[in-house]
Amino acid sequence: MQRLLTIILLFIGINSFGQVRFARIFSDHVVLQQKKPIPVWGWAKPNEKVTVTLGKQTLSSQTDISGKWQVVFNPLEAGGGAYTMVAKTANNVTTISDILIGEVWLCSGQSNMEWTVAQANNFSVEKKNANFPQIRHFKVEHEVTILPQTDLKAGEWKMASEETVGDFTAIGFFFAREIYQKMNVPIGILHSSWGGSQVEGWISKEGMLTNEELKNYAQNLPDTWEGADKLHDQKLQKQIFGSVLNPTLEDEKKYLDANYDIAKWHNGGSPMGQWDWKGIWAFRGQGFMARKIEIPAEMIGQSTTLSLSENDSFNEVYINGKLVSAGILKGVRKITVPANIWKVGANQIMVKFGNLVSLPWFGLGLQGSENDLFVSSQNQKISIANDWKLMPSFAEKHEYVHSSNNTGTTIYNAMIAPIVPFAINGALWYQGETNAGRAFQYRQTFPLMIEDWRKKWNDNFSFYFVQLSSYGPYQNSNQGSNWAELREAQTMTLSLPNTGMAVTTDVGNPSDIHPINKQDVAHRLASNALKFNYKQDVTYSSPMYESVKFEDNKAIISFKLIGKGLEVHDKFGYLKGFEIAGEDKVFHYAKAEISGDKVIVYHPKGVKPISVRYAWADSPIDANLFNTEGFPACPFRTDDWTGITVKSKFE
Repeated sequence: MQRLLTIILLFIGINSFGQVRFARIFSDHVVLQQKKPIPVWGWAKPNEKVTVTLGKQTLSSQTDISGKWQVVFNPLEAGGGAYTMVAKTANNVTTISDILIGEVWLCSGQSNMEWTVAQANNFSVEKKNANFPQIRHFKVEHEVTILPQTDLKAGEWKMASEETVGDFTAIGFFFAREIYQKMNVPIGILHSSWGGSQVEGWISKEGMLTNEELKNYAQNLPDTWEGADKLHDQKLQKQIFGSVLNPTLEDEKKYLDANYDIAKWHNGGSPMGQWDWKGIWAFRGQGFMARKIEIPAEMIGQSTTLSLSENDSFNEVYINGKLVSAGILKGVRKITVPANIWKVGANQIMVKFGNLVSLPWFGLGLQGSENDLFVSSQNQKISIANDWKLMPSFAEKHEYVHSSNNTGTTIYNAMIAPIVPFAINGALWYQGETNAGRAFQYRQTFPLMIEDWRKKWNDNFSFYFVQLSSYGPYQNSNQGSNWAELREAQTMTLSLPNTGMAVTTDVGNPSDIHPINKQDVAHRLASNALKFNYKQDVTYSSPMYESVKFEDNKAIISFKLIGKGLEVHDKFGYLKGFEIAGEDKVFHYAKAEISGDKVIVYHPKGVKPISVRYAWADSPIDANLFNTEGFPACPFRTDDWTGITVKSKFE
């Protein structure tokens, strides 16, 4: 009986392999791009003839040795109802139905593109205005691979409705809805994004090889995950130690000594949350956390409580080199420390622990509340909620999560390569937060990615992107800003043809990296598409810095793309967000006034300016120069002085 079952399963497997099929992206309800050649591909038996029909067109293809076939249909116009596409071989046939011809936009980037309609502002209202069966959404699932893939493992096209739209990319849907309502044409949203991803993950190996700074990285890309993990190990050690030290078990035993110097360990601040977000990305294994604490004399001769929040792995807790606890403690861990274990003055707490057991994906770190991090006696409580140092155990068995930021090219390989060359009108992109620390290099990597994709598609398609919004502190220019430098790199990318940018500093949230106003962001992207792709007479851009003239201790700033004019968004009518610097390169907040299509900037104490900056901060929430159509002026600087990210490189 077992032998018969095996034969049956083997037959089914062989027969399944021989079935003609389309690539995953061609499924029921697919939207195909109008007015461009339509590549269609799939698989059947090797060296087999496949005949494919779409509407009145019928084409044939011979599969290659891997079984892949491809045809390219002539362009079609939107309208004409739903199509059916059929692929046939001598022995079997497969059919896709309810195909629309319209406009396809690829939506990609990190979490602000991945942010769903359900997470966006006014979802309860938006879902009631979501019944658009001709707007369709395909989500590419998260995956990373060392080598380029030929097909997706999952995914399907879904029609927009009150029931489905909550899972759509918010920016993609709001963009599609505006285009549909104004152009009355079916819209396909091809969504491939990943929260936290870096731009280098989205670039192909071939693309990297064309760039001098990334060429060496591409030439040394591993061909296995084991090799990738080894490289990540080296990268993390360089980050922490300054070089690859490969510490041994004997080296790491010294961490437990009473006087071990933790000063050069990784600065983790609060130990709450995953280490992934504290700069020790994707590490899974054993780790150490340590800090100094000052203990007063009155606490020495009595029993105290050491509270270490929650971590349900096996923990070893040392105070000044003495083991005070070992084992698994679930919930808030409150360890009784006997009298005279602490000493007056400086003490060192050292905790060795592992990945969370209850939540294996969490890795290293603590759960619970910072309020549960303290040392207490009957009369005193000392917080230990911050100032922790972190150190992974490189000597013990460990691994890295194969996720979005481990290795360059791996997102491209799994989430872009399988959809090339599916015909699209253009791409929408929202990413850069993860690359802010390497903002200067983004001047190269971002345009490189755009050109790489266009080369892969053999199509100079439109590429519209979102400039970073406002998040974090409002520094002055003397302190510098990663995010301002990243915005500058994005602005510089407009030098590429067929590109456009949505400025969004006014709709951000300084306290949340995920602002929920995706509607305005999508509208600004849609304005670019309506202007250039659909030839509508609309204002599409924010005011952009053009030139500066210095005279009489004033700076006269000229702008382009001002729409019907410049205006102040402020109830008092004062321009804010401007800084000026003199020969000493020290910046001062400045006064500014609109004069026609120009802005006059000066300092009331007569500083002679040689540079002007506007909205030059992570979160320039005061910046309030707009055009009358409601687009905020793009942040800028008139100088080219060395920034704070020049030396930061991808490796």
